[in-house]
Amino acid sequence: MTMNNKRVVRIIAIVLALIMLFSVFMIALNAITAQAAVTQAEIDRLRAEKKEYERKKREIQSRINTIEFEKMTEIARKEVLDDRIMLTGLEIDNIVETIELYVTLIIEKELEVVAAQESEDEQLRKYKNRVRDMEENGVISYLEIIFDSTDFSDLLARLDFVGDIMQADENMYNDLIAAREATIAAEERLKQTKLEMEEEKRLKELKQAELEEQLDEATALIAAIEANLESEKALRAEVEADEEKIQREINQKVEELRRAQELARAKAASATANRVRGTGQLKWPVPSNGAVTSGFGMRMHPVYKVYRQHSGIDIPAKHGANVVAADTGTVITSAYNSSYGNYIVVSHGNGMTTLYAHLSSRKAKEGATVTKGDVIGLIGSTGVSTGPHLHFEVSVNGTRINPLYRL
Repeated sequence: MTMNNKRVVRIIAIVLALIMLFSVFMIALNAITAQAAVTQAEIDRLRAEKKEYERKKREIQSRINTIEFEKMTEIARKEVLDDRIMLTGLEIDNIVETIELYVTLIIEKELEVVAAQESEDEQLRKYKNRVRDMEENGVISYLEIIFDSTDFSDLLARLDFVGDIMQADENMYNDLIAAREATIAAEERLKQTKLEMEEEKRLKELKQAELEEQLDEATALIAAIEANLESEKALRAEVEADEEKIQREINQKVEELRRAQELARAKAASATANRVRGTGQLKWPVPSNGAVTSGFGMRMHPVYKVYRQHSGIDIPAKHGANVVAADTGTVITSAYNSSYGNYIVVSHGNGMTTLYAHLSSRKAKEGATVTKGDVIGLIGSTGVSTGPHLHFEVSVNGTRINPLYRL
């Protein structure tokens, strides 16, 4: 094979390699872009949810600003404030989820930049090699190809070939420019995504401060009630009535669940029923050091020095902290009550139930099966509550017992 033929083969190989490299890059970039599109769609969904939360909060604030709100009972006003607090909490959850998606999106954008930069570097290397080859051989290589023709037809064919080589050189240069522009565009997208994430972080700080103000307002309302003897008596009477009502509902649902499980076993489907039976040994329901600010049994009112029954224990925790199922079981209640606020009841079998009250939000629906340690809600201060904590109750065969006996 002559030197000229070797040179032609080399040029053709370079062009083919360039085409293959560019194709691989485009496939990889398209895959990354498709994955980013899914993440962006999630961000768009969360933004739509955020707008809906804002709309609902404006409606609630309008209610608060009316004269009718002032005419409401203290408990009714507390329910309205709880609704506002819950929506602010949902806004914060929404922002946290959005930030998590932005973290993923930033990783994808960084991969785009890396891929674009690698493609640019490879294009530049190929282009430098081609320029170096042209400097070493100059236009003589083109002339050699033409003058080595054997006849006119061969000359025309060689002229076409030279044209193809020149076109390939031009394409190589254009590809280098395109690769540089792709790198710049990827870097700009990455920068913009980081700016958007920082904006979400600033918004989270503002919403957190807003939540603290709302919690203080709700706590002050309950404190004002407790500072008035007549109001406090009415409040406690309502709380005690709610406690009895909820316990009756618990007993009824436990019986309904027991019958349903017996029916399931009769139909040879007992495996599911057996899986939701707890161990009887409870797990501490919040991430804390085991501190209890108010124990089970009779406790004295801090102002009026009178005793009243406390049906569970109060465990302090930060607003928004996870509340977990103390044991495996079935959620038989997931609801809101003016006294308990957001609360969840789990039946563990063998006549035992646990209740988790004053939640900022409920993460488990009625009928759901939960395993010991599963997150079922978040710490809050809804209902008759002075500050974020978990009110935790344990009942055995319809009677409340001291939770510390089983923890």
